This record gives sequence, C-alpha cells and structure tokens, in this order.
Amino acid sequence: MSTLKPTGRRRVIFHIDMNSFYASVEMAFNPDLKGKPVAIAGNPEERKGIIVTSSYEARAKGVRTTMTVWQAKKLCPELIILKPNFERYRAASSEIFRMMSEITPLVQPVSIDEGYIDVTDVEGQGTPIEIARNLQKRILNELDLPCSIGIAPNKFLAKMGSDLKKPLGITIIRKRELPETLWSLPIDEMYGVGEKTAEKLKAIKIHTIKDLAEADVYELRQLLGINGERLINRANGIDNREVDPDAIFDFKSIGNSQTLPYDTTNLQEIHYLLDKLSEKVISRMKRKEVVGKSVQVMIRYHDRKTVTRSRKLDTYIDEKADLLPIAVELFEQHWNEQPIRLLGVTAQHLEDKRNVGEQLDLFTYEDAVKKETLKQTVNQLADKFGEDTFKALPNKVDNESNEFRTSFQKDFLDDFKK
Repeated sequence: MSTLKPTGRRRVIFHIDMNSFYASVEMAFNPDLKGKPVAIAGNPEERKGIIVTSSYEARAKGVRTTMTVWQAKKLCPELIILKPNFERYRAASSEIFRMMSEITPLVQPVSIDEGYIDVTDVEGQGTPIEIARNLQKRILNELDLPCSIGIAPNKFLAKMGSDLKKPLGITIIRKRELPETLWSLPIDEMYGVGEKTAEKLKAIKIHTIKDLAEADVYELRQLLGINGERLINRANGIDNREVDPDAIFDFKSIGNSQTLPYDTTNLQEIHYLLDKLSEKVISRMKRKEVVGKSVQVMIRYHDRKTVTRSRKLDTYIDEKADLLPIAVELFEQHWNEQPIRLLGVTAQHLEDKRNVGEQLDLFTYEDAVKKETLKQTVNQLADKFGEDTFKALPNKVDNESNEFRTSFQKDFLDDFKK
C-alpha cells in the first residue's frame, strides 16, 4: 500500500528481524524443542547436507549456517536436525507482516523473516519505542516467535540496530551517536559489506566503520564504483531510501490508502475517496499487467482503531468498474458509522495477465514469462542495491534434492514470483 507523501517530520524507521526464524518456528510448533540445540538442514540424513539456520543454543556450541551436517554434529553431538517446512514458515511470515501492516500501510518486506516499517506519521499508538515494544510483544505472545527491532531515521541504521541485540532486542540508533554506537565496529560487521568487499577495504587500511566514514570518496569510487560512495554515505548515517511497499518483493498485492484531512462520516466524501483509491489501484495494476482475485478495504477510525476486510472473487478483475463496487460494498458492510481518519483499497492475489487468459497461452509462454520476470527482478535490484545483490537463482527446485537453498531472500523471492 502507499499513503500520502511524508509530512516532512524527521523519519522514524523500524527494521524487524526475526531471531533464528526457521528454528524458532519449529520450536513454537513443538515446545519440547525449546532450550535445545536445533538446526534446520536440507537433508538431515546426508552428512553433506547443509545447515540453513540454528537455534541460539546450537550457535553457542559453534554451529553456523552453511556448515555441513557432519561438521555441526561434530561440534554438537546432541544437535537436533530437522527438515525445513516451508509452508509453516510462510504462514508464520504472513502473520508477522499482517501485524506490521496493522500499525501502518508503509511496510516493506525484504525477505521471509525481515522487513521495514515507517512509523513517522503513526499517531495514537504511543511513542516509537512503545510501538516497537508492543509489536515485539505481540509477535512473541501470539506466535511464540522472538524478534529484534532497530529504530532509526533511515533504513540502513535501522538494519544495523536490529543486528546489535539478539534475541529480543530493541536498539535505537541516532545519527549524532554514530561515533559511539557504530564507528568502532569492524568493517566486516557493516551491513552491505560482504567478504570480498571487506578484503578490498582492508587492503587500503579501512578496518572499522569509522575508517570508512572518513575515507576519500574518490579513492572508494575507484575501488568499488558507485557502491564505494554509497558505503561511505551509509557509514556516515546517510540513507535516503524510502520504505517502499511497492518494492519488487511485494507484488502479490497492489493498494493505495489515504489519510483524510479531517475525520468524517460524510458518505459522499467517503465514496469519492473510494473511487479515487480504486482508480489508482487499477492504474498500477494495468501498468504492471496483472489481474487480481481478491479485494481488501482498510478502515481506520478517529480513535486509530483499524479494521481490514477482504473478499475473494470467483474471477480475476482488472477494471475499476469491477473493483469499485466490491470496495464500496465491503466498506458499507463493515463501517460502524464512526468518524473515519483513513481509507485503503487493495487488490490481492495478483497474477500476471498473460497467465490467466487462455490455458494454451500459459503453456506457450510459461518459460518466457518466468525468465522475463527474473530478469526484471535482477535489473531492479541491481539498480537499487548494486550489481552483486544476489547470484542467479536456480532454474528448478527439486524438493527431494539434498541441495538446499540457504538464502532466506531467495526463498522469499520464489514466493513472490509465482
């Protein structure tokens, strides 16, 4: 979803990072595993199977991601190794992002177990630290899953903050406090600096984040290209990226919301706004050449109470004449006649338009569409984050294979490319 342009206030961004997500989900599903060393591996029966994630109890024994099963067992003979249950993890992830979206529509998932939310203009829910504590507590109480939250004026610092205290940490990072909070950290611990980049930086005597913050921009551009300047900016706490609900990772739904200039019960104004919101949603759907099979309406009242209601449809739609009547009907069915502060309309369960026409077209163009979608994804990520954001994804995933994908982001991208 998207909202009005930012009001100009100093931004407040959260980065929510689930702690040992896959293992934590398994512990929530089976409480007998709590307090024990647990790891998830693609093929536990095979000694060459790869550890994907592990509990903090296992990490205390030296178990790390990408280790082989036999290496992990050597370090921790009592290690409990489980096969991954992707449907279970996806269900948990969906619930987490639903909770985030009840705080604000400005939610940007970046992988199955982490995301950003912009709470700059959130009102009536307490201070940012109170909002963070309530969200952390709700995820723990309702899903039995721990998370860490970074609070900062931008995405980079929020991400760094969430990494500083695990599990169940909440960390505030302010730009003016960077010399005390971040600059002393080794360059390897800076988000966005991989192993190869760290080696290059150390070769020119950049060993800490402070060294990077004070480095020569020209020299870094010569060494790392545009990413060198970007990293210097990050080290100095500069990151102007917005929390973007419409980022490439989030194309299963397209929505728009609008905060009214004043609370209202005027049906004429409300219907006019629903009309405009529906028009924007359809315009974006046509631009992305997708159709939807579910419609959701969000109603936020004068007291900040928020209600979302949706309806699944029998057929796909991509016209305002189809979307608007459903949005109006959902609103009228669920409005309690109290003054309204915000309205939102979302089309969900999106599919590429070419995939839902004639079935013959699906078979004819299936491979080409998949390749083009992946190409667009790679290009957009490269533009946004640099050329080496991720390696090529495998063309096919064999569930019986012991070659297991260790990247949460790749797994999450697969969900959103369907």
